[in-house]
Parts: sequence; C-alpha cells; structure tokens
Amino acid sequence: MLKQSLQQKLLQKLSPQQIQVIKLLELPTLQLEERIKKELEENPVLDEGGGEETVQDDFQEEDKEVKDKDQEEFSLEDYMDDDDTPSYKLAAQNFSKDDKHEDIPFSGGTTFHEQLISQLGLRILTPEKAALAEYLIGNIDEDGYLRRDIDSIVDDLAFSTGINTTFEELVELLHVIQDFDPVGIGARDLQECLLLQIKRKGSHNPDVKVAHQILKKYFDEFTRKHYDKIQKRLNLNDEDFKCAVDEILKLNPKPGGAFVNPMSKPSPTIIPDFILEEEDGELNLSLNSRNVPDLHINRSYADMIHDYSTNKDNQSREQKDAVMFVKQKLDSAKWFIDAIRQRQNTLMLSMKAIIDFQREYFIEGDEKKLRPMILKDISELTSLDISTISRVSNSKYIQTHFGIFSLKYFFSEGLQTDTGEEVSTREIKNILKECVDNEDKKKPLTDDKLTAILKEKSYVIARRTVAKYREQLNIPVARLRKEL
Repeated sequence: MLKQSLQQKLLQKLSPQQIQVIKLLELPTLQLEERIKKELEENPVLDEGGGEETVQDDFQEEDKEVKDKDQEEFSLEDYMDDDDTPSYKLAAQNFSKDDKHEDIPFSGGTTFHEQLISQLGLRILTPEKAALAEYLIGNIDEDGYLRRDIDSIVDDLAFSTGINTTFEELVELLHVIQDFDPVGIGARDLQECLLLQIKRKGSHNPDVKVAHQILKKYFDEFTRKHYDKIQKRLNLNDEDFKCAVDEILKLNPKPGGAFVNPMSKPSPTIIPDFILEEEDGELNLSLNSRNVPDLHINRSYADMIHDYSTNKDNQSREQKDAVMFVKQKLDSAKWFIDAIRQRQNTLMLSMKAIIDFQREYFIEGDEKKLRPMILKDISELTSLDISTISRVSNSKYIQTHFGIFSLKYFFSEGLQTDTGEEVSTREIKNILKECVDNEDKKKPLTDDKLTAILKEKSYVIARRTVAKYREQLNIPVARLRKEL
C-alpha cells in the first residue's frame, strides 16, 4: 500500500558563492591570474584597472516590501551606487600596466628521434629494411632504450602494417642502430647499454678490458656492490679494480638524455604567493599580487540599469531581458570580487599564524629553530577548519630573506628527546643526512649504527623509524652507499 509520512532532515549544503571561494583559495598566484583573466573574458560587467568610474562592491539586501512587480525580481537600487572606491586592492602599485610577461616561443630544432633517422639515411639499406629500422627507432624511448620485446614488434608489424619480418632480421637492424650516436643507443637493458659504450672504447686499455669483464660476467654482483666477490674472482689488486670501476662510472646510463627536445617547455618558475621581509627584527608580510589586476564593475552597465529605472514603463520585453541579463552578470561580478577578497583575508590570516608559530625560525632562518607544527595547530590559532588550512598551504610558496619555501615545508611532526624536549622530525632528518654525508664510504653506517648515534644525541628512536626517515630522504641502504 502507498503510505505518506513526514520526515525532518538536517542537511548542510554549500552555496555557489562558498564553492567559488573554496576553489579560488586553493589556487596559487599564477593560476589565480589565469582565473581572473578568464572571468574578465566571460563577464562583460567585470572590468580591470583603477579609475574613478567604479561602483560599490558591497552587497545590499533587497527591500522585501517593494510593491512594484518589476522590482519583485530584483532591486535596481543595488546596482545604482556610484563613485565609491573598492575597499581592497589586488595589485601593488610598483609596476607599469604596460609590463608584459610572455613566454618566448621556442626556436626550431631537431628531436632525438629525428637525429637517429638522419643517421639512418647514411647507411646503405634497402627501402624495406630502412622502413623496419625507422619503425624500431620509433619504439626507442627518450632515455635511448628499446624496452619493447622484439617478438612483440614483429607481431605489431604483421598486424598493423602487414609487413612480415623475422626476429633475426630486426635484431640485425637493431645492431645497426646501436652503432649510431650517442653511443649506447638502442640497448634493451642497462647491462647492454653499458657494454655498448665500453666496447666503443676499445680493448687496448687494460682497465677498459677489466671493466668489460665485470659488466659481462659479474653485472648483478656489481649492481649490488659486492665488490669483494668480484675482486676475488678476477684476482685483482685494489688499485686495478678501482681503475676498472672508475671506467664503468664514467659511462652514461641514459644516452638519450643528452638530447633536449625543442618542443618541450622549460619547467615553470616558482612565483611566491607571499613576500616576507625582515627589518630590525620585525617581520612584514604581504601578498604577491604583482600581476593580478584591480577589479571593479563597469560603470556603463550601472548606467544602463539607472536608465531602465527612470523609463521602465516605456521599455520593451527585449530591453527587460537585457536588464535581467545585466543583473545576473552584476551578481556574478560581485560574488567574484567578494570571493577574491575572502581569499586574500584567509591567506593573510593563515600565513600570519604560521609566522607567529615559527617566529624564531623566520627571523634567523635556522632549521633548528623550526618547531613541530601540524595543520591542527594553525587551525586552532585561526579558528579556521583544518581543510581550509590544507587548501591554503597546498601549492603555495613564500619568499623570505633566506630563500623561497613551500608552505608544506613548515609543517612537520614532533618527537620528544629523553629530556622531554619536543623537537621537529625535520631536525632529526638533518642529523641523519649529516651522518651519512660524513660517514666513511668504505664502511657506511648501517641503520643500527645510525640509531645508536641518534640515541647518543638524546633522540630515542626505533631502528624502523630511522629506516623510514632514511627512505624519505632518498638515501639508499648502507650496502648500496659503499664506495672503493
């Protein structure tokens, strides 16, 4: 049977304005500039640059007791304020509006694969074999390796191009390609790559000859740095073995890395979102808004609504629709301007809390002064939600008098020493790094020894924790750090 019932539910939903603020909050400075440019293109009511012709950007509530039917939809007085300067600025006034920051277009160049194909043209090959060799070159990756299986390439040629070939024919053509420059190109694994390079050096040098033996017969032992076993099996003294290893270390494990792709863009430059200046022990924080324009509402659209309010009885339906469109765009522009202002306030509030928490560090720049700090600490200081602090710190950078740092850098967990003092895990990682940098490379420190050293310095940490910190610092185990 059908049954009717009443239910009460408490739901929490975000308004479009709140969603807009959240999205703007997590954007770094460079992406914020692009977002503002996009909004300027899409909303004709929104304008950039200073000027006298501005309208007030504060929202005003509509009069709910308005009797006019046209005013039941919107209140024209909300859009007729004039000559009030906006209460915020988005750009510092220390640059010219004519400044342009454009990417320099790349110049023409030759790609890595084009270099190989040009060398292929110098070899005497039949058109069929040249086509197969070119197909092989197309399967070589940017590091210079042919990582695909030859049998798979044979099958691909048969199914995709209808060319029938054999494993032996492709291997023969691969050997032709492996004779190209840079040396080591077209190798199927690291061992083959290094062997191709050591062979090109010739066998007249005894050290090169020994290096060739090590790579061919004892490659696995060499990669695991079992030097004692190799030296014993080859019956070499320390000096001869060291010279042979030095020859191997001169080889290039990524021969294709020597080529720069002209189509690739350089890595983007980090643009700080905050600028912190220190003067006589005082810290001055400011937002980096150099390329972010001032925003205001275009005066001509406010005049349009003013004209409509004075002559609304004589307006056609099309003119009323146009005014409705302007009203929607005015709302959108006001929301966007308010969202930018809220973003600024939230960023400044959060960054000031971080600076107050880490004041000693920001004055001196000494990592040892960096206190343990988590998102919850800043959330409690600012009365903002942890998710908001996370958005603020994500992909944001600050420029200080001792360098540019990501905001994530200042957050770290804490540990207690045996005296009860709380220290940052970053300080412990720095001690580990110093120990590894100053160790005897012939007898590198194991995790157990590193744990004992930290214990002597009053840092009581388990060995597995030391191993975790070592891995976070990208430091290999002691056996792989061993040198001759």
